[in-house]
Amino acid sequence: MSRFDELRQLTRMRLLQFVREPEAVFWTFAFPVLLALVLGVAFSNRGSQDVRVGVVPVSATAPWVASLQRAEGIQVVFFEDIASARNKLRSGGLSALVEDRERPLLHFDPSRPEGELARLRVEQALQREPKGDDAPAIQVKVITETGARYIDFLIPGLLGMNLMATGIWGSGFGIVDMRQKKLLKLFTVTPMRRSAFLAAQILSRLIFLVAEVGIIVAFGVFLLSVPFHGSVFLFAMHCILGALCFSGIGLLVSSRARTVEGVSGIMNFVMLPMWLFSGVFFSYERFPEAFHPLIQLLPLTALNDGLRRIMLEGETLGGVAVEMANLSVCTAVTFVLALKLFRWR
Repeated sequence: MSRFDELRQLTRMRLLQFVREPEAVFWTFAFPVLLALVLGVAFSNRGSQDVRVGVVPVSATAPWVASLQRAEGIQVVFFEDIASARNKLRSGGLSALVEDRERPLLHFDPSRPEGELARLRVEQALQREPKGDDAPAIQVKVITETGARYIDFLIPGLLGMNLMATGIWGSGFGIVDMRQKKLLKLFTVTPMRRSAFLAAQILSRLIFLVAEVGIIVAFGVFLLSVPFHGSVFLFAMHCILGALCFSGIGLLVSSRARTVEGVSGIMNFVMLPMWLFSGVFFSYERFPEAFHPLIQLLPLTALNDGLRRIMLEGETLGGVAVEMANLSVCTAVTFVLALKLFRWR
C-alpha cells in the first residue's frame, strides 16, 4: 500500500467514525444553525421585537407620548404605576422606561445594548417634534441602583443554569459511565433496589448544593453588590427543588443509554432549549408572545423566575408558588419514569 492509499484509508475511517456519532454531527452542523435562528428571532428589529419602552402612568396624554407611538422601532407599553414598570425594566421585559413629568424622565441601563439603543430612539423620536417654548426636553437617568442593573438580572440566571448543568450531568453521566464499565451489571447480584440506587444519586447532588449555591450567591452579593431581599429559607427551598428537578431529568435520560457519547448527546439536546429560551442572559419576553406559555413550562424558566423574584423583589411563597409547583411536578414525573425505565445492563 502506498503512502497515499494509507492516508486515504485512514481519512475515510475517521470520516465514517464522525458520521456515525449523531451527537458530533448535531453540535457541528445543526447547533450553530439553531443558535443563529433562535437569537435571530429574539433580537430581531421587526414588529413586536422592536425595543420595548414603558410609559407611566397609563393615562399619560402628553404630545411626546404620541411621538413615541408613531416612531419606528419603538413599541410603547403603558403601566399603571412606576413600581410595576421598574420591575419589568429590571427583569428585562423593557429596554427603557419614560416617566411622565413636567419634563419626561427616561430610565435606562447603559450596560444593556438594548438600553442604549432605546435611549437613542426615544431621543430621536422626540427631537422630530416642532420646537417651541413648551417643547418637552427629556431628562435622562442612568440606572445605577442595585436591583435594577443587568448584573442583578444575570446572577440568578447563571445560578439556575449551573444547577441545571450540574444536576443533569452529575446524575446522568456517572450512571452511564458505570453501565459502560459493567459496574451496574455487578449490582444486579446484590439485594440493592433500584429506587435506593437512584435516590442515592440525587442525595449526593444535594450534598454539593450548599457549596455550589453559596459560592455563586456570595460572589454576587458581596463582590458585585447584587441585592438579596427575600427569605433565605424560601430561596434555599427553591434551589433544592431545582436541583431535584434536574437530577431527575439526568436520571431519566441515563436510564437506558449505554455509552457516554450517546448520553452526552441526549443531555445536550435536552438542555439546549432551556439554554436558549429560559432567560439566562436575556429576558424570554424578547420572543413572540405566543411562545411565552411554552417557555414558562420549561423547568429552567421556572427556576430562574423564582430565583429572581426572591432575590431581587423579596417575593414570598405565594409569589413563586406556580414556579415551585412546576419544579415539583417535574421532579416527581422524571423520577417515577426513571425508576420504571431504568436498566442495570
